[in-house]
Amino acid sequence: MSADPKPGDWTRVLCPPGVGARLYAFAADIYPICRSITGPGVRETLARVERLVPLSRTETPTGAAVLDWVVPNEWSIRDAYIKNAAGERVVDFKAHNLHVLNYSAPVDARMPLAALKPHIFTLPDQPDLIPYRTSYYQERWGFCMSHRAFEALGDGEYEVKIDSTLAPGALTYGEYVHRGASEEEVLLQAHVCHPSLANDNCSGIALLAHLAAAMAQLNTRYTYRFLFAPGTIGAITWLANNRETAKRIRHGLVLSCVGDAGGPTYKRTLRGDAPIDRVMAHVLKHAAPAAKLIDYFPYGYDERQYNSPGFRLDVGLFQRSQFATFPEYHTSGDNLDFIAPEHLEASLGIVARAIQVLELGDRRFVNTAPYGEPQLGKRGLYAAIGGDKDGYAKNMAMLWILNLSDGGHSLLDIAERADIPLSVIAETADTLRQSGLLAAA
Repeated sequence: MSADPKPGDWTRVLCPPGVGARLYAFAADIYPICRSITGPGVRETLARVERLVPLSRTETPTGAAVLDWVVPNEWSIRDAYIKNAAGERVVDFKAHNLHVLNYSAPVDARMPLAALKPHIFTLPDQPDLIPYRTSYYQERWGFCMSHRAFEALGDGEYEVKIDSTLAPGALTYGEYVHRGASEEEVLLQAHVCHPSLANDNCSGIALLAHLAAAMAQLNTRYTYRFLFAPGTIGAITWLANNRETAKRIRHGLVLSCVGDAGGPTYKRTLRGDAPIDRVMAHVLKHAAPAAKLIDYFPYGYDERQYNSPGFRLDVGLFQRSQFATFPEYHTSGDNLDFIAPEHLEASLGIVARAIQVLELGDRRFVNTAPYGEPQLGKRGLYAAIGGDKDGYAKNMAMLWILNLSDGGHSLLDIAERADIPLSVIAETADTLRQSGLLAAA
């Protein structure tokens, strides 16, 4: 692959055909890991990412002040179960890591069902699913199970054990920085704190890891920062540690829930009309016309940290199904059957197109034959693209580019006015430049 792809090759390089199978396999590989906001699960997940791309890890110790927060004790878990009087595990962490309240304090006791019930979380409206519940900043112990299994528990004494540790340690995040010609940065982030939830966010980790590996082969205009961090506290810690670096961020996307059949969905930045908002609107209009674009609101994923008043970074959120709107969300229903290779590949393709627009969309040209319409036939330009399946679009693209290339209109301006994908506009502009009809503004 070329280190300097032609304008039309960006998507092929960053999202090659069939890559969805590799994305799915990676998501399946990390799915069983019990992740949380700190601990061995995060480090093991980062180690899997490092099989694809080198990461720089940062460990911020327990007790460190990070903006208005404090890094909590590190959590580790080895086993957990509830055994009935017959010694059977009616709840088993080894069968599914959602069975334990994430960040649960340790417990080792015997107790009657009445004393145990307040420590069990279920979903009465979804009786066959295990909920995902957390208690990061309030120390308590607990279990999660399906409501149907909960109702089947008989009276009697139960053996209850959670073999976990809450102790001083560190919060870990990993970064890969792809250096471009400019120090201006594009931030791409996926959260690495959720346990066995395939869409939220094994899918985002898989997409970001493979995108980083593909970007490593390319020469780019922007510098790209790939951040794998725990949600909320991880982004806050990164911002606390990188106040100067944050000033270089010009555009950004948080990626989560990118493997299911819904959407896609893009949540705009607080500004609402930031360049990344414009880029995503353009890409989705052509790549996924049924996509949903929603305005910013101060709840969700880490876009809210980056858009906060002290930083005001233009970072949007890209998902397929919007968080908290699908019934599998934060339950055991968000499993490997809920995501699919084709949806992962489509999501990567959308992000790849967004990168292409960021890289090429600002370019401006001037028409070197601006008086009237230049004769294209004598230059062989119609014949050059006449057999192309996108021939009509490229013919119209030539006319729009020549008409608007006055040094004041960018390629993205032209693509929007012509209602033609930027990829076609950029490739056609390259053809016109080679013919001598365009010059850089």
